[in-house]
Amino acid sequence: MPAPLAFRTLLCTLGTALFLLTGCSPGGSDAGGSAASAASAVLDEALAQDLVRIERAAAAKPAQLELELRARGENLPAGSPALLEVLALRGHLAGLARDRNGVDQINQQLQDWPAGPGRASAVVAAASVGADFQRGQGDLREARKLLLAVDPQVLAASGPVFQWRHHHQLVSILGDSGELDAALTHGHAALRLAEQLAQPWRVALSLCDLAFTSDRADTPARARQLITQALAEAQRDPDPMTLNRVHTMRGIIYANDADQSITLQSTFDALDFATRAGADSVRALGLANFADYHLRQGHPARALELAEQALPLARATRNSSAESLARSNIGLARIAMGQVAKGRADVLAGITLDEQQGALAYASAGWEELAQYLERAGDLSGAVSAYREHRRVSERVLRDETRKLLLEAQERQAAEQRAREIELLNRDNALKAEQVHQRNLALMLWVALGGCVLVSLVLLWQAFRRVRRTNEALAHSNASLKRQSETDPLTGLANRRHFQAVIKSMQQGDGLAASLFLIDIDHFKRINDSQGHAAGDAVLIDIAGRLRQAVRDGDLVVRWGGEEFLVVANSRDGQFATQLAQRLLDLIGTQPVVHEGRAIAVTASIGFVTLPVPPNALRLTWERAIDLVDTVMYLAKAHGRNKAYGVERIDAPDALAAAELTAQLETAWSEGRVGLQLLTGPTGDRT
Repeated sequence: MPAPLAFRTLLCTLGTALFLLTGCSPGGSDAGGSAASAASAVLDEALAQDLVRIERAAAAKPAQLELELRARGENLPAGSPALLEVLALRGHLAGLARDRNGVDQINQQLQDWPAGPGRASAVVAAASVGADFQRGQGDLREARKLLLAVDPQVLAASGPVFQWRHHHQLVSILGDSGELDAALTHGHAALRLAEQLAQPWRVALSLCDLAFTSDRADTPARARQLITQALAEAQRDPDPMTLNRVHTMRGIIYANDADQSITLQSTFDALDFATRAGADSVRALGLANFADYHLRQGHPARALELAEQALPLARATRNSSAESLARSNIGLARIAMGQVAKGRADVLAGITLDEQQGALAYASAGWEELAQYLERAGDLSGAVSAYREHRRVSERVLRDETRKLLLEAQERQAAEQRAREIELLNRDNALKAEQVHQRNLALMLWVALGGCVLVSLVLLWQAFRRVRRTNEALAHSNASLKRQSETDPLTGLANRRHFQAVIKSMQQGDGLAASLFLIDIDHFKRINDSQGHAAGDAVLIDIAGRLRQAVRDGDLVVRWGGEEFLVVANSRDGQFATQLAQRLLDLIGTQPVVHEGRAIAVTASIGFVTLPVPPNALRLTWERAIDLVDTVMYLAKAHGRNKAYGVERIDAPDALAAAELTAQLETAWSEGRVGLQLLTGPTGDRT
């Protein structure tokens, strides 16, 4: 089972102001090229230092700093680079302070900025200011939309600090939305810009972003390397808010370490730096994170105390992320202390906040944490429901990502197909030209010799064979591409695309007639975290081989997603399905997977059903059938794992009634309206 997210990164906080003056932004397109007087140079340097100071402390007291900066900008010339930088930084501060009027006024000035060298930077700044405000309001979707709407050419023409801010914002927003590949791309772009600017605090914040995204992508060794570099950079030019961010992230990265001393010390340090800076919003999130730490250590009473301290601070500073985390941790602490109903309501309130602001990665982790705590508290029915919601949100993220990948693959395949068609057309034209030449030659020979008809036929036959070979090669290439697009590259099993292509042909009338098995490897995330991704891949490959070994030639084995596999057996014999389910449990759980000399114990949870379902010969579409086995599979996980639950009967007259019973399966089972069969996997030492 995936480990829950231990902490949450700071939102709309440290090191995110936009701009420096000419002397602080070498190579920026908005610096201007004219020489300045000595007095002006002194003034510019003083303003530049103020901008840096305010930028670095922005999250601590945004409203107060915005007033200070407004006074500094009153005497700056209209249309000057310095005024542009001041306006952009004021917009950032207004966004952090949730000042809609201030944001709107500044945004309008940026959008109306005159054409010239600073126009591109003003456009990028306007998008960033709007995104700051929307993110502060909890609307990640709108913030993402504003930033991604910036034309890449306009972004490239803006100053380097403007570009850094743009990428820096996108890293966190895309990471919170589950788009980890895109987040890493923008994180590396931000790091390159920070290194070009030669400002250690910007480098430190960019390394923090990359560390957190790497941790989310299940590469903990890389995340620890990055956060160590970030701490070293922050200490080169220290300030409270940068150090707060780095120590907060260091606590996150080491949260799953067996030795919790680093996480504990980092959390204390982060709270201390937030207090020094007077940053109540940041302190609220730090307290909520500290509550999460104590939940992990099994101290729910202390966690409840800290989360209840964080909640009013989060509300007072309108920090949506801190509020949702505090609410969730209050609920989890109460569940752990036996207040199940009250705690569940608090957790649901926190998850709702995450879903409303589009932070699907946090919402998915929230559902999973709720399921784990309800399972420990003995509320198995609630745990199964929470697991289903976790799966729903996770699949939504996976489905969106899969849709993007499929579109890209289809575009590539279409381009390759067009290239092959053009090549074939060129060959065909060449062949036709050769045929014309051969016919002319044949006529000449016929007239000259009168006996060379056979030679002409031989030439035409050779041309025909050439065309046939070309067509056969093209057909073989197309078939190969189809096989690749429908095969999982890691395990060699069929993927969902292949399953959807063949499953309709397996349905009879309005329902499927077969036996379905959904298999989920237990604690797979723990294997990845403790043994590494190479070990996780080895487990998936080995289990795929065992599944192929267990089924018959005509049966279908699919990698359903992540650590889940689907088996469709061409059998309507319930006894056969029971025997196969037991065989699958035994094959998976009896022998460990050996990787690099280490034995990795593996078990699985399985849900299965034979269709049509007794006693009413209930026919289900493949979608409803998979939903049914998915539900009983999560029932197996909730009841201890290393088990298989099979549906023996459903007392329902039609598919709709069966779906209603599936939604409340455990209750229907206890009332006798659904019959389930329990199988247990091998126990004891596995060598």
